[in-house]
Amino acid sequence: MPDWSILVVDGLEETGLTLLRAASRVDEREGITHQELVREIEGYAALVVRGRSRVSEEVFQAGGNLKVVGRAGVGVDNIDLAAAYRHAVTVVNAPQATSRAVAEHTLALILALARSIPAADAGMKAGRWMKKDLTGVEVDGKMLGLIGVGNIGGLVARLAAGLGMEVLGYDPLLDEEGIRSRGARPASLDEVYARADFISLHVPLNPETRGLINGQTLGYMKRGVRLVCAARGGVIDETALLGALESGQVAGAALDVFAEEPPGLSALVTHPLVIATPHIAAQTGEAQALAARDVAEEILACLRGEPLRWKVV
Repeated sequence: MPDWSILVVDGLEETGLTLLRAASRVDEREGITHQELVREIEGYAALVVRGRSRVSEEVFQAGGNLKVVGRAGVGVDNIDLAAAYRHAVTVVNAPQATSRAVAEHTLALILALARSIPAADAGMKAGRWMKKDLTGVEVDGKMLGLIGVGNIGGLVARLAAGLGMEVLGYDPLLDEEGIRSRGARPASLDEVYARADFISLHVPLNPETRGLINGQTLGYMKRGVRLVCAARGGVIDETALLGALESGQVAGAALDVFAEEPPGLSALVTHPLVIATPHIAAQTGEAQALAARDVAEEILACLRGEPLRWKVV
């Protein structure tokens, strides 16, 4: 067996751990702090994280033997990619493993928004019969605007079309044919803002997308729009969204991600027109098992010098 040591810090499903253990020594340190990670990374050839742990310049500096960092999921905004490049460390992820789970959660949030399902459930549990207070809307015939039509956005487009929704798609990384092939009609960002009854975000968090939904862009939207975000916190300016909810510009929002996590009992989380879930879109047994397998295979391929499917840097 090769003399590789791999550190797993945020937990990993057994499907991935079994693969890693068969080829290397694996240490699990779930709940490790950032400073503990800096102190302990030396000597490890690979590091496996999810969304909790931050892989900073300090980590890369301390990891003199580090060859690869694997993210068991899609987003890599908790990894300093520029530092990884400077220290010649490969970063891999599992971009397809959780797509179905996130798409299904997005659709669940759309339907929950349309029919006020959380409020209805809370009312019943409080002994209130709120039948006359909770008139919803049907999604059939409504316009869904997708900002981002990649793996997840494309699945959302197909699921929403099955419910009779019309789907507009904006994605600067795809040409018109690419967007059509994913089940959406190509549209400009302005058209999505102006025409969509529901807008769902499927973009990474980076300098171009941070605060993409802000006071100005919210003002471009159709009055009474409903927003859904199971992508990344920080894409929406939460203060601006709160103001748009208060003014009626936005009829409701369903959020699985927040700029600061956990967000606590913030004014946005507790707002009666907001449905909030704790970053669980990818949290299905099936998705986590597949993500663990995919990232384990990528890490071992990198250590062996084999071709990679999902190299980020």
